[in-house]
Amino acid sequence: MTGTTLITGADGYVGRRVAAALLEAGDDHLVLAVRAGDTAEFAAKRAALQRTLPSAAADRISFAAADLRRRGALDQVDRRAVTRIVHAAAVTRFNVEWDVARRVNVEGTTRLAAFAATCPNLQRLALLSTLYSAGFANHYEWSKWAAEQTVLSATDLPVSVLRLPTIIADGDDGQVTQHNAFHNTIKLYFYGLLSLVPGNPSTPVSLATAAFTTSAITRLLDPAVADGIYHICPDPADTPALDQLITTAFAVFEQDRSFRRRQLLTPAYCDQESFDDLVTASRRFSGGPVQESLASVSSFGTQLYLPKTFRNDALRAAWPGYRAPDPIALARAVCEHLVTSRWGRQLADAA
Repeated sequence: MTGTTLITGADGYVGRRVAAALLEAGDDHLVLAVRAGDTAEFAAKRAALQRTLPSAAADRISFAAADLRRRGALDQVDRRAVTRIVHAAAVTRFNVEWDVARRVNVEGTTRLAAFAATCPNLQRLALLSTLYSAGFANHYEWSKWAAEQTVLSATDLPVSVLRLPTIIADGDDGQVTQHNAFHNTIKLYFYGLLSLVPGNPSTPVSLATAAFTTSAITRLLDPAVADGIYHICPDPADTPALDQLITTAFAVFEQDRSFRRRQLLTPAYCDQESFDDLVTASRRFSGGPVQESLASVSSFGTQLYLPKTFRNDALRAAWPGYRAPDPIALARAVCEHLVTSRWGRQLADAA
């Protein structure tokens, strides 16, 4: 039965992919909500988003400007028509400030849940969260945990919490169109700007592609799938340890002539107390490569001292077509792409 799916943060890296997948796989009408400060920004975001979506489905798409930091952000959306909501709007920086995380990720979710409660035909509210809401180590992870508590406490809503891993590539070929903490940290090691590794070598690091994540989300939006909390991640046995990733990255680096000329050593692991002391000491200096490098890693480095195993039994049971990429092959492909393109710089120069 045709319904209407509202996607917040529809112009984000995951949001726009979910929108495209739903247009390809179903016949729902989509309301794509994006945050915009004025009509010009809204028009620009709408045009950019339209270019990523199948043109044949244009008549099934409408757009809405919605800043969930403000009351009444979704008043223009027909509540009676909405049958599914995918809440993808969020600030996802590991180093986000507490107040920003609270206003966008927590209060924004509270307003979204209040809107959902007024949709009489709602069948599913899917909150896109993070695996690291379990044992959070920074303001971003805390805010996603708090957002989860907001929707899970609304017992009258059909809620699914979809916890996502770290997405490091668009697909299995390792192509990267959006960089995050993973790619930026690999860059620091390649250029010799970081000579230590925060974390335990055996800490599992859950990684995935945008293609895998989008397929899982699309499947879990099916009305036949039960509500609940789902870990969208590879099997524990297919989750690489931190040391495997470091070893893989440096094996790729060694294939590059300029890296070999620098004769850089493989970075050493350090314990959490030593790492925290080093970060604290670096803050005494204003700017500089060492301070900047440590600052970029410190916001998520604590997680690497907190080993966690994420089970995906619920995902497996709900998704007969489950297939996750080989983690080491994926990490190698991503590192090869980053090194070859110099983190996208050469591709940008060519364009």
